[in-house]
Amino acid sequence: MFQKILLAYDGSEGAKKALETGINLVKIHQAELWAVTVQEKLPRYGGTIDEVQEEKEVVDAHYGKIVEQVRARAQEAGIEIKVLRPFGHPARTIVEIAKEGQHDLILMGHRGVSGVWAAFLGTTAEKVSRHAPCSVLIVR
Repeated sequence: MFQKILLAYDGSEGAKKALETGINLVKIHQAELWAVTVQEKLPRYGGTIDEVQEEKEVVDAHYGKIVEQVRARAQEAGIEIKVLRPFGHPARTIVEIAKEGQHDLILMGHRGVSGVWAAFLGTTAEKVSRHAPCSVLIVR
């Protein structure tokens, strides 16, 4: 049924549950599993060049850990995973990658790392489910 699954992964508990679901779906359907962790480009105004560089290093390290979590769990489960780490707006980027990659399922956690702020703006999961070119499985 599913041939190409796109996992939206942000390191949250919901994303970890979605990863486990993705691993099971890959084994059932012999599908490809792709993971995407979207790094938002937010304006940062450091006082000095050193502050900007330090912030960039912290953010890069954070997203590097997220990518390694996904790769390590996939390897542990004995499956292959392709990981994408683009910059952009999370929901828009996930939808664009799903369209361009012709994925037939987007898999994501119900609640990510955005917490209370998402209650005011709408969650990434909600936005993706409204605009996705394919089925979306939101894991609780």
